[in-house]
Amino acid sequence: MQKPDLTTNDLAADFLQCPDRHDTGAEKWDRYQGRTTATGKEILPFWVADMDFQSPDVVLDAIRKRTDHAVFGYTHETPGFASTLTTHLREQHNWQIDPSWVIGVPGIVTGLSITARLLSQPGDGILTLTPVYQPFLFLPKLAERRSVRVPLHADVTAQRWTIDWELLEAALTPDVKIFWLCHPHNPTGKVFTREELLRIADLCEEHGVTVVSDEIWDDLILDGSNHIPFASLDHPVARRSITFVAASKTWNIAGLGCAAAIVPNKDLRHQWRQAGGGLVPMVNPLGYAASEAAWKDGDAWRQKLLNVLKYNKQCAVRAIQDIPGVSCIPPQATYLLWIDCNEWIARQPPDRNQPQHVCEEAGIGPSNGPEFGGSGYLRLNFGCPPALLQEGLERLRDAFGAYETSGQ
Repeated sequence: MQKPDLTTNDLAADFLQCPDRHDTGAEKWDRYQGRTTATGKEILPFWVADMDFQSPDVVLDAIRKRTDHAVFGYTHETPGFASTLTTHLREQHNWQIDPSWVIGVPGIVTGLSITARLLSQPGDGILTLTPVYQPFLFLPKLAERRSVRVPLHADVTAQRWTIDWELLEAALTPDVKIFWLCHPHNPTGKVFTREELLRIADLCEEHGVTVVSDEIWDDLILDGSNHIPFASLDHPVARRSITFVAASKTWNIAGLGCAAAIVPNKDLRHQWRQAGGGLVPMVNPLGYAASEAAWKDGDAWRQKLLNVLKYNKQCAVRAIQDIPGVSCIPPQATYLLWIDCNEWIARQPPDRNQPQHVCEEAGIGPSNGPEFGGSGYLRLNFGCPPALLQEGLERLRDAFGAYETSGQ
C-alpha cells in the first residue's frame, strides 16, 4: 500500500488515543454493544457523525467555569455568543454578519424543522440534493411538506461531485418554496464553489425559492478549498437566506445541543420562535459556554485535528483504492467517506450483496447508504485515532473479500 504523505509523527499525541466510550450513553458505541462477529470480535462503530476525540481543554475549562457558577436556570443567548460567532465567521470565512442576526437553537435538525414551518405551507415542496444527511429526507413529511430530491452526479474522471443543472431547474416547480442546502455536503464531503452557489442563487431567485444552508461542517475543510458561506454572496437570494452553523462537529460537542441560526431578515427573526410551535426548548447554558470557547480559543486545537483528519482521509482513500469493486471520491471536507459499492454488489450472489450486512459480519459498522438516499453506498466516519481506523479498514477489506497488492 502506498505510504500516506502524512505520518503519525506529524500528529499531536492527544489524537492518537481516545477515552473509552462504553457505558457512557454514547449513541455511536451503544448501537453494537453486546453484538459480536462469528469469531467473537466486537463490532467497531464507524457510523454516526461524532468523533472519538476528547474535546479541547479550552472547551472543558469553559464548562468547568460555568458549572462552578452552580446555577442552571432558563438561559437565553449569552452576552458573548453572537459576538464570538461574528468574530469567528469574519476571521475564518471572511463573512461579516451583524450579531443581531444570530439566534441560538438546540440543533440543526430543530432549526430545519422551524424553517419548514416558517417558509412554507403544508403540501409545499422542500428541495435538496441527494444523497444527504437523513433529516433532510424525513423532516419534510413530518412537517406535512413534500420532499423533492435531485441527485448529485459522481464525476469519476474529475473526482468530484457535480450538479445536474437541467434536473435541478426542472425540479423547481411552483410548489417548491425552500432549498435545503448541505454545505459542505454530508455525506459526499463536497465543497460548493462560488460559481455553483451563484447559479443556485440565480435559479432560486427565478423560481421564488428561499435557501436554507446547513454549514455545520464549515470549519473542517481538508483539501485547501475555501468555504464560501451562501449568505455571504452579493445576491438577493443570499440576503434573505437562513444559515445554520455550530461548533458541534469541529470540537466534538454535539451532545451539548447548541447551534446558531443566522437570519438577516428582520421579519423572519421576529417570526422565528412562533414558528417553533412551542416545541423548541432553550439551549442549555453549557452548550453556550462550550461553543463560545471553541470559536474564541479553539483554533490551535482545530489545526491539530485537521492534520489527523487529513492523515486518516489519506489512509482510508488508499485502502478503498485497494479493494476490488469498491471506490470513493475523496471528500473535500468533513470526516466522512462516501463509499460506492455498486460494482461489488453486481458481482455478488443475491444472498451476499448487502454491503452493510457483510461489514457487520466482519466487525465494522458504517452507516448504510440507503438511509441517505444512496443505494449501494456506505458512509464511513474516520474521525477517530489512526490505530482504530486502521483496524476498521482491515475489517473493511475482510468484508469485501481478500485482495493482494504489492508493497502492502
